[in-house]
Amino acid sequence: MRIVSVMFALLMFTAVSTAQAPAAKVESNLGQVMRGILFPNSNIIFDAQNEDPAAPKKDAEAKYGNVYGGWMAVENAALALSESANLLMIPGRLCMNGKPVPLNRPDWAKFVAGLRDAGQVAYKAAQSKNQDNIVDASGTVTEACAACHDVYREKPNLANRCTP
Repeated sequence: MRIVSVMFALLMFTAVSTAQAPAAKVESNLGQVMRGILFPNSNIIFDAQNEDPAAPKKDAEAKYGNVYGGWMAVENAALALSESANLLMIPGRLCMNGKPVPLNRPDWAKFVAGLRDAGQVAYKAAQSKNQDNIVDASGTVTEACAACHDVYREKPNLANRCTP
């Protein structure tokens, strides 16, 4: 009986471990990802430069939109930036002007990797619970965002966004 139970458990583990994950699916355009995820989370990191996340606040829940305030909110925001790099590489996403996100361009991949790295720098800084470290990490986040924006976003004509 024990051998049958072990074999059943092994079969179940194999079935679960070989199950295919659902395919990534695009639900929003690039501008919506930026406004909904990257912009608010980078602002939490930037805010931590001037306001100590550890200081008692009566409005922490309202300010950060959930009960995970303080340094945990900064950590979570940094992780959101890093994880968003994955969203920026899903095929089929369009820019707000209807052009495809330039996934096949080497500079795009470099900028996305820079975002992921900046998020990790900010995460480590938030874990240290030291505002000086957050100031430095905020600079890294700003540089990562600006590198991509300078090439793909800052256009006099919005129709030209997403093109170098």
